[in-house]
Amino acid sequence: MAIDKIQSESINLADNFAFTGTVSGAGGVNTPAFEAARSGNQSLSDSTETKLEYNSELYDTDGCYDHSSNFRFTPTSSGKYFIYASAMTDAEANGQLHESQLAIFKNGSRYTSSYYDFATGYGRLFTNHVTGIVEMNGSSDYVEIYVLINDTSGSPKVPSPGSGYKYNKFGGYKIII
Repeated sequence: MAIDKIQSESINLADNFAFTGTVSGAGGVNTPAFEAARSGNQSLSDSTETKLEYNSELYDTDGCYDHSSNFRFTPTSSGKYFIYASAMTDAEANGQLHESQLAIFKNGSRYTSSYYDFATGYGRLFTNHVTGIVEMNGSSDYVEIYVLINDTSGSPKVPSPGSGYKYNKFGGYKIII
């Protein structure tokens, strides 16, 4: 189907089109976007919410993630963002992990969280995941990740075993609506 000039009243959207030029105004860009990981162990206080320090950037399209001091994502443009995180929680001994919680905090307050209670069959290691869609204003809102581990040893941690990047990640990207 050869068309010299397309008029919106006559185009059949069920047809297939092969474009050889530039198409503008279609789609969008999912940036800013980032992903960070833990590069080593992080010791925690038992039964205390602690900000996770994802200190190694895997990518950061717009320089919006602080991987050295605040460990937070502050996007430069307003919109809805898909935020995700994972953390391996470790009680350091078999049968000592009682609870594992991972939370997304927006502007210092809990936004959403995931929680696992081992009840009477305590474990040792558990990889917790949390996701959420967060409405953010450019440069004034930020998100961080907090973890809480309740164990009977009293010395929980988020380990970085060997290739720990696959267990302990924090990331996000703008959703195109």
